[in-house]
Amino acid sequence: MMHIGIEGQRIFRHNKHGMDFVALELIRAIDATGTGDRLTVFASPGEDSGCLQGSETLTIRQVNGGFYPAWEQISLPGAVRHAGCDLLHCTSNTAPLWSPVPLVITIHDVIYLEQQLAGQSNPNLYQKLGNRYRKAVVPAVARLARHVITVSTYEKGRLLDALDLPEERVSVVYNGVGSHFRPSKQPAELERIRREYRLPEAFMLFLGNTDPKKNLSNVLKAYSIYVRSAARPLPILILDYDADLFESINARLNLRIPREQVLLPGYIPNSRLPALYEMSSLFLYPSLRESFGIPVLEAMACGTPVVTSTVTSMPEVAGDAAILVDPSRPEEIAEGITRTLENSHLREELRRKGFIRAAGFTWKRAAQQVLDIYHMCLEPASHQ
Repeated sequence: MMHIGIEGQRIFRHNKHGMDFVALELIRAIDATGTGDRLTVFASPGEDSGCLQGSETLTIRQVNGGFYPAWEQISLPGAVRHAGCDLLHCTSNTAPLWSPVPLVITIHDVIYLEQQLAGQSNPNLYQKLGNRYRKAVVPAVARLARHVITVSTYEKGRLLDALDLPEERVSVVYNGVGSHFRPSKQPAELERIRREYRLPEAFMLFLGNTDPKKNLSNVLKAYSIYVRSAARPLPILILDYDADLFESINARLNLRIPREQVLLPGYIPNSRLPALYEMSSLFLYPSLRESFGIPVLEAMACGTPVVTSTVTSMPEVAGDAAILVDPSRPEEIAEGITRTLENSHLREELRRKGFIRAAGFTWKRAAQQVLDIYHMCLEPASHQ
């Protein structure tokens, strides 16, 4: 039996984002395999510590350590050594430059090494420091790791180019879809959430934030085109975005989108997302750059038609179950919106294909692939 240490530094924070949920779902799925292997999860203390429960084979160690680099480079290796782990899996792009045990690292993306999108951003001090840390650490730990995991064939190609790694040391393990992403069997609960966020009967959904890769400017340009051309345009619900920032970009680009057409509830907990996907008439996700794009599958699993991008990993993930558009062309995004909303047969076809597509991405399968990698890394012949 193996004793595996898994870094989940941010899984207990309240406002979780993509990599936090990926680590949390993967840990739960590995523990559920029932192999008998011991798992020790290392995380920073946080207010949502109840999101992961220990078991006979799963131990949770909350590790103090202050600022993230100090936690990862000093506190984490010490905790791993004290726990007596056989291997350490770091789940979120970076890892200690020295590990007391063999290292596996999941590198979700290398966007911070790519000049095109980096040049479009205006990061705050925290983001600048994070990018500098990743640029310094990732190339070194990728070479030190016994194996590297990434999340799509597209991203594997980017890693091989950016980090000059041997292909045989990089494996693709697709993300899964959380089991709570499915159509609700409780209409009253959907209606309660609709009232809580003051949502109309019909709307489209966009997961937006200030990251340039999310393509907010072109999304709003496309929405402006749609609003001007539609007789009764649907409002757009934009999550995790500030009203003042919307007003600024609306004025700067002279889009003239009526304020009442844009719904801005801010950050919404992951547990509420299935209801929002299901209630929306369309999910809009025309990113410029994604290493995977879990929201595409989450929306499909909830029965919502998806409009996403023709670039990077999104065709690989969406398959033929979404409308694909060029994210650099607002008029093409607008055409995708209009085409989907005005064609009920197309929406039903996308809904049917989406259910099938999303069902092929499970955390159970991801967990088994990751366990196989752990075993491979601990075989004596694998590192001779």
